[in-house]
Amino acid sequence: MQKAAPGGGSQAGGMRMKTSPLAGRPAALGALVNVPKLVTAYYSETPDADVASERVVFGTSGHRGSSLERSFNEQHVLAICQAICHHRSRHAIDGPLFLGMDTHALSLPALTSALEVLAANNVHVMLAEGDEYTPTPAISHAILAHNHARTTGLADGIVITPSHNPPHDGGLKYNPPHGGAAETSITDWIQACANQLLKAELAGVKRVTWQQAIAAPTTHRHDYLTAYIGDLGSVIDMQAIAGSKIRLGVDPLGGAGVNYWSRIAEHYRLDLTVVNDAVDPTFRFMSLDWDGQIRMDPSSPFAMQRLIGLKERFDIAFACDTDHDRHGIVTRSAGLLPANHYLCAAVSYLFQHRPEWCEAAAIGTTVVSSQMIDRVAAKLGRDVYEVPAGFKWFAKGLLDGSLAFAGEESAGASFCRRDGRVWTTDKDGIVAALLAGEITARTGRDPGEIYRELAQDLGEPASDRVEAKATPAQKKILQNLSPEQVPSGELAGEAIQAILSHAPGNGAPLGGLKVITESAWFAARPSGTEDIYKIYAESFRGEEHLRRVIDGAQTIVNEALMETSNASSEQLNPERRYEPASDLSAGHVSKTDEEPMIAQMTYDLVCTSRTTGTDS
Repeated sequence: MQKAAPGGGSQAGGMRMKTSPLAGRPAALGALVNVPKLVTAYYSETPDADVASERVVFGTSGHRGSSLERSFNEQHVLAICQAICHHRSRHAIDGPLFLGMDTHALSLPALTSALEVLAANNVHVMLAEGDEYTPTPAISHAILAHNHARTTGLADGIVITPSHNPPHDGGLKYNPPHGGAAETSITDWIQACANQLLKAELAGVKRVTWQQAIAAPTTHRHDYLTAYIGDLGSVIDMQAIAGSKIRLGVDPLGGAGVNYWSRIAEHYRLDLTVVNDAVDPTFRFMSLDWDGQIRMDPSSPFAMQRLIGLKERFDIAFACDTDHDRHGIVTRSAGLLPANHYLCAAVSYLFQHRPEWCEAAAIGTTVVSSQMIDRVAAKLGRDVYEVPAGFKWFAKGLLDGSLAFAGEESAGASFCRRDGRVWTTDKDGIVAALLAGEITARTGRDPGEIYRELAQDLGEPASDRVEAKATPAQKKILQNLSPEQVPSGELAGEAIQAILSHAPGNGAPLGGLKVITESAWFAARPSGTEDIYKIYAESFRGEEHLRRVIDGAQTIVNEALMETSNASSEQLNPERRYEPASDLSAGHVSKTDEEPMIAQMTYDLVCTSRTTGTDS
């Protein structure tokens, strides 16, 4: 078994959480999600808007949760979609809405609920031809294709997906007309509006029956698959891959792109094998992740055991998560590449093999991306645009061409077409995966070998990410960490050069803290999608120094939580039905600062209903 990165797992209060002995093994039948129970709970359980963990919460990318814990139920979807309709009216977004879903058990029920609201609000909805599953990048591609050269009648989209989350979760994310994940100002408004509707027991939500919705003149079909696949040659050198006759392997991990890969192979005459084309809402074919959960994470060596075991069969192999916006690259030379390693190899290759790209276009990274990318960028003579965690921060740069490439540590990336025009403004796991094929075909070396050469030239960092459970109140504390809470002028024996609470690229709050020395850095932040916090760290001085960096970071986090422990206890509501997730599964992120928006939201809803004929 390929092992996780050194120190993999999680750490809480200075104690590292152990990897489950089941990690990397097949799931036992008794551990599989009960799909009938899950779907029944979607319709039968009613969330309480006064309970923090049961409200609508848009994290880093969309609202996620489980129907079994009343954090993703029909009421959430109805309220969110009505809020999106109000947002569209307020901003004169009157073009089609591209609607897609992944293969999670709750995705089809949620899509049904969404269409009932959208049709009632006279939104022109584009459903997939043949009820095909729809990857996130295909939605982004469709939005941009429709909006090209338009100033009116602009389109937007909704993707029903909780990303790589466990089978018991559901999720929904909104993509505005720029095609990428919605920025915080939009999701904050939608979140507050949806929670106001929940509080009002859905008064003001317009809805028709499924039969009426599917037959409505505003409901249309769109062939996402053909449009997306037919355009891939504009972003990837598909002829080079086909001509090299390299053997490609892909594991869709039972996700939304499961039927895309065989069509890609057929259309471009690739020697590509789909190692598993099963779609099963229990995802029983997955090996268990580090904590013993099923999680369709293509960057996890535990979840990727099947493909890793097949690496000798292929020249290059890859996988994508459930909505196909993330990638995992498996090479003969290195097995499963850490996400940052592949991003470095991709940046190095692309900026030397895309002569039509703008010379001024920058490289987008997040504050938790490897500084190895900065070193590669400096060698290439390219600027780095560093933003907070979340791909939404890259959308406008990818759209206007100021960014030619954007990538994040969690294995998400997108980049320009070969001629420098925008491809997608959301993460695209499919093109990131196919790029690994292009790199191998054109250079004769796989991305793992490319990274080894870069490391020999620029230095090799040791890196780690530790995670720990955190209550919503603790997450709020960590989100507001300040430079003043770093008591010393040094970290792991080196002078601190910078303490950041805002991103250098766009000045946006990090939602945490980043501390930088000459050869190392760490960042501490709460997760936007799970009830945990994360510490990211990297050192160019080796594993021992990295451990010291992490120890210093953990001390700062522990002291911040201890200093505010009394305030933290007061923030917790002892009557709310919240239990920290024992397995780090995602979905129950709370936000307690939306109440000041409610009065304004009530006014906005009334005004919107008066201008659109909506009851509220």
